[in-house]
Amino acid sequence: MYRLVNPIQSYAWGSRSAIAELLGEQVPSAEPQAELWLGAHPAVPSRVICDGAERSLVDMIDADPRGLLGADGLEAFGPRLPFLLKVLAVDQPLSLQAHPDADRAAAGFAEEQDRGIAHDDPRRTYRDPHHKPELICALTPFDALCGLRPIKEIQALLGELGVPELRLPGPGELAGLVCAILDAAAPGDLVAAVLAASRRRAEEGSPFAPSYLCAAELAERYPEDPGVVVSLLLNLIQLRPGQATYLPPGRLHAYLRGVGVEIMTTSDNVLRGGLTPKHVDVPELMAVLEVRGGVPEILDGQPDEAGWSRYPTPAAGFALARAELDGSGPVTSEVRGPQILLCTDGALSLRGDGVPEPLGRGQSVFVPSGEPVAVTGTGGVYRATTGLSRG
Repeated sequence: MYRLVNPIQSYAWGSRSAIAELLGEQVPSAEPQAELWLGAHPAVPSRVICDGAERSLVDMIDADPRGLLGADGLEAFGPRLPFLLKVLAVDQPLSLQAHPDADRAAAGFAEEQDRGIAHDDPRRTYRDPHHKPELICALTPFDALCGLRPIKEIQALLGELGVPELRLPGPGELAGLVCAILDAAAPGDLVAAVLAASRRRAEEGSPFAPSYLCAAELAERYPEDPGVVVSLLLNLIQLRPGQATYLPPGRLHAYLRGVGVEIMTTSDNVLRGGLTPKHVDVPELMAVLEVRGGVPEILDGQPDEAGWSRYPTPAAGFALARAELDGSGPVTSEVRGPQILLCTDGALSLRGDGVPEPLGRGQSVFVPSGEPVAVTGTGGVYRATTGLSRG
């Protein structure tokens, strides 16, 4: 087992206190801390403490990919850690976005390479050739917009608003509606008209009142952004601590507030549609958009015989599990791929082949493929590994 030192990403939407508290800091951060990254992202990797010195996890994997990733992982994903674990601390809404599937990511990356768009160009959409499904699991109550609503709900909501510019879509017409809103000729006028109608309906006790209030909050930051209107077409959900939801490629979403553990494939590909000052690429977003309306599945975790609650997804590159220990006995972890273990509260102890390692709140370790670990103590721990662990 190798203890990790993990980088923090500072974005404007982050919290000054949540990640600092997780890491045991006594005072809030001077700037917003949005994401704690645990993994081997090429640009910002975790560092491994080995023999008293720090070394990049990327460099360690490069030096011994078979030993750290395992033969199965090396064959399936190549000489790279395919997953990235994060702690997100959301104080302000993130952009309206979706992520590409594997084929579109590879093609889009190649196209932008051929056009000579620099990797750090703010107009670049595809920063790598990898897809980016993800799973978010709540540490605190976590609010999000997630996926287009069922078509009947959208019809009812737009019918209630009665804004002439928003036609009622029929089956198979959601993509056209989303595109028409994002390409509105006078988006500020459309946002104003929708907000005026939604205020009236909220005062009348509409069942859609929480979504109307959410749109009004978004409009305070982005008063002329058509993403405010699109937000009404999405499911507004709140995850309770320990609950999770999976976001497959193409699913439109925006995280609103809360702290959560997120796992994804190691990729930076984000297709934005609004609610952001960053690059927005509506045609590319529409090319990948999941336009089948529905209600997102909320995952409570499936208990296994080893003491873990697993969050099953179809993603091959990652798998997430959580365990809550009460001091009564060990939870064992033996999977087919590499692992990252993160303690989110309490005081734990990890035993592998050697001397037990203490693991306190905010601390984490990397475990090479095939190395069994027993976790004891009292507290919560998350385990990130590859989807091969399901085999």
